[in-house]
Amino acid sequence: MIRRDKYLNKLIANRWNGFPKVITGIRRCGKSYLLKELYRQYLLDNGLPEEEILVIELDDDRNARYRDPIFLGEYVREYCNSTKQCVVFIDEIQLVYSIVNPNITDGKHVLAKENDSQVISFVDVVLGLAREKNIDLYVTGSNSKMLSSDVITEFRDKAVNINLAPLSFDELYSYKGGDKTEVLYDYMQYGGMPLAVLRLEDEKKEYLKGLFETTYIRDIIERNKLRKGSTLDELCNILSASTGELLNAYKISNTYKSAKHEEIDTHTVEKYVEYFVDAFLIREARRYDVKGRSEIGALRKYYFADTGLRNARLNFAFPDEGQMLENIIYNELLYQGYSVNVGTFDIVEKDGGGKSVRKTCEVDFFARKGIRQYYIQVSVNIDDAETRAREKRPYFMLKDQIQKIIVINKPISECLDENGFTIIGVTDFLLRFIK
Repeated sequence: MIRRDKYLNKLIANRWNGFPKVITGIRRCGKSYLLKELYRQYLLDNGLPEEEILVIELDDDRNARYRDPIFLGEYVREYCNSTKQCVVFIDEIQLVYSIVNPNITDGKHVLAKENDSQVISFVDVVLGLAREKNIDLYVTGSNSKMLSSDVITEFRDKAVNINLAPLSFDELYSYKGGDKTEVLYDYMQYGGMPLAVLRLEDEKKEYLKGLFETTYIRDIIERNKLRKGSTLDELCNILSASTGELLNAYKISNTYKSAKHEEIDTHTVEKYVEYFVDAFLIREARRYDVKGRSEIGALRKYYFADTGLRNARLNFAFPDEGQMLENIIYNELLYQGYSVNVGTFDIVEKDGGGKSVRKTCEVDFFARKGIRQYYIQVSVNIDDAETRAREKRPYFMLKDQIQKIIVINKPISECLDENGFTIIGVTDFLLRFIK
């Protein structure tokens, strides 16, 4: 069994808090499994009678009637009125269609149109059921409507959002065990989508490529009413190949022009990139002035929620090891609860002619969690003197007391170099140091 203890503990901590628990996240990352298998078993093991758990799977044709919001609400209340308390799981909540308020249609249930204002939707049902004193409500969804990061905006402050990610490296290693370096390379190549992890080696690639094409791209096209997906496809390829590079709309537009020999305006680029962010496919790391203590500029780095999905876009061409290490470290820091930025700061140096020149220096990540703060440089290795000097150079110019770390892809434990900088192997960093 693949354990998802971090998310399971969030569900446990929010039991009977008066709010619906809305589980969002990228498609196929295990939302239904978390709720209907792991959490349900926890409730049963802790004494909740099975009849006090109501599971409604709206993608089952036998439950098609309950895709009507009024009928769904009536059914849940009727069932729960016969029990002292009731834990309700509604899976695939996005299948609940919106209807015009029956009070203005003579009691008829009429499908709502896009511009109708007097509408009853799944949001109304969820909020209404959550107000019932004997109901503890949990919902999941798996299409573009529920995958959108704006779904919690619809609930405003009236729901608990639990955003589920693919398996972290920590979760994957807890499941697989064995040689840490071997597991890391497998994770680097195929990521942590649960159904990919459970497949045989030769099946993983086809599963991930198919998942991207038939699910994620289609969801984004349908949600945003795009007429064709070729531009979206090409921009996704550009982001895949540019993982961990500083980008803005102008740079992406120029790359698109070089690849397709077509123009694309920066506004369209920004809009399409936002579609990927909104669907939880990619995450953005913004630049942060570590001396001025503020986020700055339009340049940012983009990382995929799952390295296997990123590699699927590039047909599993040999991945850039440095890019993949950065992506994995970024995701793992977020999983462990850190806020993460690209660290930047300006220095003034003399050029060859003695003239003062302002230059911008960069640290891969500036990570913060409570009182813990780290500067982090990521490198495949630092055996080469030139590489070692490049990775350390920003640290010599930062005179503060924040711990300065270089993560390398070697199976070594934490140590200090002659300058007091922390050198640590990536698996030790991921599995121990940042916890």
